[in-house]
Amino acid sequence: MGKQLWKPGNMLYPLPVVMVSMADRNGKYNIITVAWTGTICTNPPMVSISVRPERYSYPILKETGEFVLNLTTRELVYATDFCGVKSGREVDKFSHLSLTPLPADRVKAPLIGESPVNIECRVREIKQLGSHDMFLADVVAVHADERFMDENNKFHLEKSDPVVYSHGTYYTCGESLGTFGYSIRKSKTGKRQQFSCKK
Repeated sequence: MGKQLWKPGNMLYPLPVVMVSMADRNGKYNIITVAWTGTICTNPPMVSISVRPERYSYPILKETGEFVLNLTTRELVYATDFCGVKSGREVDKFSHLSLTPLPADRVKAPLIGESPVNIECRVREIKQLGSHDMFLADVVAVHADERFMDENNKFHLEKSDPVVYSHGTYYTCGESLGTFGYSIRKSKTGKRQQFSCKK
């Protein structure tokens, strides 16, 4: 089996795809879709998003230093794509997509009510990297939708049908393949959980 040698590029897939909501200084809301995002620290809890400086949302993020990461689902995939290709200069995305802006607890940026998880963030540092600038942010609050809590108050994100992004395509997640540490843990039943990503 051979391997092709390609030029350097972004091949770390699949990625979480999130809708980033914000409010400008005048209180006008906007949403931008971002796949260049991730967890960068546990303690303190921190995340990052990378945004092109020419995007309409860039100066809003830079000036306010606040945003909310809203996780996406099959139900939200149309809105997710729309918010990635349409500029806030042209359209009020909350209104056009009939999304529900909810007040956040710690930041002025709104939560997207239809998202299963909303992560309030406050920018700590902006790193100029090239095509994108990276916003390093502290997580200041998290909201989880009670629809996905079980009787023991455990949250089940998988029941929301979450979406990931790979090479220009959105995918939902399928079966569980195992939980962290399952490879060294003895199974009571001898069976392992299944997980995969499918189109």
